[in-house]
Amino acid sequence: MAAAAPHALVFPFPAQSHIMSLLELSHSLLERGIKITFLNTEFNHSRLLAALPEEQGAAAAALRMADGIRLAAIPDGMTPTEDRNDLRRLVESMMADMPEFLEEFIGRNAGEDDDEERFTWFVADECMAWALAVAKKAGLRSVVYFPACAAVLAGFLSIPKLIEDGVIDDEGAPKENKMFQLSPVMPPMDPTQLAWNCFNDPKTNLMFFRLFSKNNEIVVPNAELILCNTFHELEKPVFSYAPNIIPVGPLLAGSRPQKTFGNFWVPETGCIEWLDRQHKNSVIYVAFGSFTVFNQHQFQELAVALELTGRPFLWVVRPGLSNVDDELHEKNISSIIEKVGDRGMIVSWCPQQQVLAHPSVACFVSHCGWNSTLEGVRHGVPFLCWPYFGDQFYNQTYICDVWKVGLRLIGAADENNLYLHEEIRSKLEELIGDEKIKETSLFLKEAACKSLEMGGSSCDNFNNFIDLMKGF
Repeated sequence: MAAAAPHALVFPFPAQSHIMSLLELSHSLLERGIKITFLNTEFNHSRLLAALPEEQGAAAAALRMADGIRLAAIPDGMTPTEDRNDLRRLVESMMADMPEFLEEFIGRNAGEDDDEERFTWFVADECMAWALAVAKKAGLRSVVYFPACAAVLAGFLSIPKLIEDGVIDDEGAPKENKMFQLSPVMPPMDPTQLAWNCFNDPKTNLMFFRLFSKNNEIVVPNAELILCNTFHELEKPVFSYAPNIIPVGPLLAGSRPQKTFGNFWVPETGCIEWLDRQHKNSVIYVAFGSFTVFNQHQFQELAVALELTGRPFLWVVRPGLSNVDDELHEKNISSIIEKVGDRGMIVSWCPQQQVLAHPSVACFVSHCGWNSTLEGVRHGVPFLCWPYFGDQFYNQTYICDVWKVGLRLIGAADENNLYLHEEIRSKLEELIGDEKIKETSLFLKEAACKSLEMGGSSCDNFNNFIDLMKGF
C-alpha cells in the first residue's frame, strides 16, 4: 500500500499580505502533491470567504475547501468587536491564547482515522514562529517561511549582533540615529526604520522587538529550513551573510488563473477589460496595499497629480485608504471620475498580478510592500515608491538605489508631511520617460523568470524542499 501524501498545516500571520504570500506557497506545494490545510484566525477566515464570489463562497464554507486547499480556523483570542488593525492588541492576544487553540486543533487532527488527514509537516510564517514549539510537541516536522525580503529577515536573525555592536539597545531602540550595514556589501539600514521601530507607540515597538527576538530562539532549534519569498539574484549579498536563508521565490499565482481565494476584498475584474482598451505602456497603476492610510489632504494631492498627468490611470482605493467617513469617501471618488471621465478608473480592490502583467501598464505607484515589490519586479514594471511603514522603506532602497528600477519621492513633503501634487506629477513624468529604468526593469524580470525555470536557483531550492517533505 502506497504511503499517504505529506500533509502540511500552513499557518500565516493574520494580515492580508502574509496570508496571500503563504497561499502562494500553499498552491506551489499543492501542485507538487502535498496536501494542504490552511489555518487562519476565525476573523480572517470569515473575511476570505466573504470576499469570494457568492456561489464559490457558499461552496467553500460548506466543503471547507477553496482552490483545492482545506480551510480551517482557530480563535485569535479577541472579542468580535475589537479592532484587528490594532497590531499590539492582536499580537498580545495571539501570544496569550492561540498556543492553546493551536494545540487543541492539532490534537483533534491527530485523532483522524484517515492517515491522509493527519498532519505530517508544519509550515509557519516566520512571524508566527512561537507556534513551532506547539508543532514540535505534537510530533510534526517544521519549516518557517518569511514573506518579506531576505535582508529584513537577516536583520531579525542578527538582533543579538546589533545589540553587541551598539546599533540598538536591549529593547530594540536605536542607540544612534546612524545608518549601519549587516555586511559591507549589503545596502545600509536605518535603525529607526527597523520593522519593530515603525510604530508611533513605543509599547508596540517593544512588543514586536520581543516577538522577533523570541522567534530567533525558537526558529534555529526547531525549523528544518528557513524559506524566503525572494530569489538569489535579487539579494545575492544576503545569502553570503546568512546562508541558512533559502530563497524559493518569486512565488506568484499568475500561472493559476483559476485561483480565487485569499483576498480580504472582492477584486473588481472589470478593470482588466478597461486595461484592454488602453494603449501599450500608457497606464499609471496606483495601489497602496491593505494598511496604508492617507489623510484627506494627501488623498486630494494625489488625485490632482493623476489628473494633471493627462495619462490613463487605474487607482485602487480600498475601504479605509483615506481617513474620512463613507459618505465623503464616495464623494471623493465621484469627484475624481467626474473630472477625468473614462481616462481614469477607480476600484476598491483588483487582481493585482493580472494588472501588472498587462501590457498597457507603464508604471506602478506603490507602498513597496514585499508582495507588490516582487510582483512588479516579476512583470518588469517600474516603480514610483511611496512607503508607509516597516520594511517598505528598505524595499524602497532596493528599488531605487540597488536594483535601479524606480524613483522615490524626495524633497517635496511640506511642513505637514504631505507630498504635493506637482512633485508627484513631475516624478511620474520622469519615471515614464526614463528608458534606462525600463531597460533595467526588463532585465530584472528576466532574472526572476530564470530563477523559476528548471535549473534556476529558486526552482532547485524548491525541489529540494519538496524532496525533504516527501522523504527522498
